[in-house]
Amino acid sequence: MSAKDKLLTAARDCLLTKGYAHTTVRDLVAASGANQASINYHFGSKEQLLTRALRDLNAEWGELLFAVLGEGGEPEDQEALWGRIIESIRTNRELWFVNFESVASARQDGEIRAMIAAGQELARASLARAFAGLGPDSDPEEVHAAGSHYLALLVGLASQWLTDPERAPTAKQFVAAHGRR
Repeated sequence: MSAKDKLLTAARDCLLTKGYAHTTVRDLVAASGANQASINYHFGSKEQLLTRALRDLNAEWGELLFAVLGEGGEPEDQEALWGRIIESIRTNRELWFVNFESVASARQDGEIRAMIAAGQELARASLARAFAGLGPDSDPEEVHAAGSHYLALLVGLASQWLTDPERAPTAKQFVAAHGRR
């Protein structure tokens, strides 16, 4: 494995275990076995290395979410969908945390902000299809509105499961409360 690949693997591992804000150059050097100068040589800076690894992890998170949502054209049982999302959060906590942390990093980094915005657009379409049965031939404004609604629900639910899983709602509770709106 090349030094560049070792650094990317180390950055990925550090993001999953320590997070963006708490990963130091020293951590990356120790985890990769590479020397400090190789970070600048291959990536320009620690931040650019972490952003590259963050982009890869966000893509992985997106693939995970899209797989959980499925590709069906008709909306599925809402409780089953939310249940699969909750299970994904429970079994992939580190990946979900990295995705949330990337939002905080977007404040200072336009590249991360653009990456998140593009991912959210894809998520909106997938969520609108999964929960509302709105496909590519549907009114784009309706897809955007429904997708935004379900994206907000997803983010709120994930936040609860990441920070307080003992008191986070089950899929059944979540669907029941949403139905009362």
